[in-house]
Amino acid sequence: MSESAHDVVGALLVRDGRVLLCHRSPEREWYPDVWDVPGGHVERGETGVDALARELHEELGVDAEVPDRPVAATVDGDVRLRIWRVDTWRGEPTNRCADEHDALGWFDAEGACGLALAHTSYVDLIADVLGTIIRG
Repeated sequence: MSESAHDVVGALLVRDGRVLLCHRSPEREWYPDVWDVPGGHVERGETGVDALARELHEELGVDAEVPDRPVAATVDGDVRLRIWRVDTWRGEPTNRCADEHDALGWFDAEGACGLALAHTSYVDLIADVLGTIIRG
């Protein structure tokens, strides 16, 4: 990964057999009008865990207990994406970034199958995290 690469973190908040996804506003430059995991860019000097905790507080108003290790990591061109499963947080998730997201929703794995997602790998990841078998 190059020096100019983007280090991005995201979370699958899990509650009652569902994960929280954010619908990206149609006006967004990157990945407009799709469902995505909450998260964002790692800032200089931050760890992935610290960045994710900050992003979840900024975007959703929750104080999350982010585990040490992500459940998934990919590199696509100059973007490194790491995703954590988050089971514990304080506060009720609300959309605090209306300029970034126009909706929040809780989805099980089958419900996520019918969504336009930011990454095609999300369906399998959600199914794995929830321990669900997707019926084809």
